[in-house]
Amino acid sequence: MDDIVVGIDVGTTKICTLVGRVEADRIRILGVGIEPSEGIKKGVIVDLNAASQAITRAVEKAEYTSGVEITGAVVSLAGAHVSSINSRGVAAISGDTIDEMDVARALEAAQAVAIPHNREIIHVIQRGFSVDGQSGIHRPLGMHGYRLEVEAHIITAAQATVENLRQAVGAAGVEVLQFVLNPLASGDVVLTQAEREMGAAVCDIGGGTTDLALYVDGNVWHTMVLAVGGNHITNDIAHGLRLPFSQAEEIKKQHGYALKSGVGAEETFKVQVFGEQGLAEISRHDMAHIIEARVEEIFALILQEIKRSGYDGLLSAGMVLTGGTSALPGIRQLAAQVLAMPVRTAQPENLIGLVDQLHSPAFSTSIGLLRWAAALTDGEKPPRPGVRRRVARAERQMDFSLLKEWLRRLLP
Repeated sequence: MDDIVVGIDVGTTKICTLVGRVEADRIRILGVGIEPSEGIKKGVIVDLNAASQAITRAVEKAEYTSGVEITGAVVSLAGAHVSSINSRGVAAISGDTIDEMDVARALEAAQAVAIPHNREIIHVIQRGFSVDGQSGIHRPLGMHGYRLEVEAHIITAAQATVENLRQAVGAAGVEVLQFVLNPLASGDVVLTQAEREMGAAVCDIGGGTTDLALYVDGNVWHTMVLAVGGNHITNDIAHGLRLPFSQAEEIKKQHGYALKSGVGAEETFKVQVFGEQGLAEISRHDMAHIIEARVEEIFALILQEIKRSGYDGLLSAGMVLTGGTSALPGIRQLAAQVLAMPVRTAQPENLIGLVDQLHSPAFSTSIGLLRWAAALTDGEKPPRPGVRRRVARAERQMDFSLLKEWLRRLLP
């Protein structure tokens, strides 16, 4: 069962539980459980009981379709409570060459920053290393030197919010193996290696939040979560056209377009509105006008955040859009206009197994969680809060090296 991995994407609009089996360099989808979200608003749990029940139903569906009992999973995390800082850590190299213990101590030193007691470290991501002042090093293991310095990107979240999510997942009988920020999970799926190296932004637009991660030189340099998403577009349509929210969501999917210039003034459709006995005729151009205003605002906020990070000049590969809202027709063109950079929309590819429902940008995070879970199984990615597994492994290696040194001195 060691090759079985589970991811639970807890979103504002849906809960998606996936069960997969690691096969060589791919993951076969064995089970899928998708349920509408309840008790979750803008990525944050607002009704613990309702959220727990929705997660439980999604887990039970995935268990039924896969025939696997789910006891632990990697779980997505989003919400405006997430924030990040960059930090530097320094460690003296203990031996002739850099080993994992040296890397772990440098990462520990990078975490020695003032973090409020009500916040929890979710990720500690190494951006790059310097050895004796020589920067631009990605993998320092085995290199000679005296001083190791690491640049780390530290992602934190509100402790109470994280505990509520952990409790909701735990109520379904599932242990949280690690929380993963949405755009990091999505980035594992939709970015090419060339885009990571050249510099690219991953923008995951969901129902309640828009999640952003900036990749430069192959690593994550900046992350951010905006508490605005596809539900805000639906709300605008509901108010502007005087429709129930559920009906506004439906016509957004069927007739929505993010650019009013791409819709003819004569295009119409019929729908039941408040205060009308029969069906009312709605102009698709008018609805596109409503959608464009909100989408333009979302990308203006994203552009503002990219410029605030200071890395706007390093994103040569542009932006990759994913998430459910990125499937809205015309959104890629509008994003390219506002951001003045190349933009493409991406979804999970090369899937095997029970994948009929998963060929959509809405499931990029879900598939990414399985990849994180597989990497955790292989020991490639450290568990929460960042470096415990590496420290433990490095300590074992250090103990073994001390034993060898003792034997060398003892024997003639």
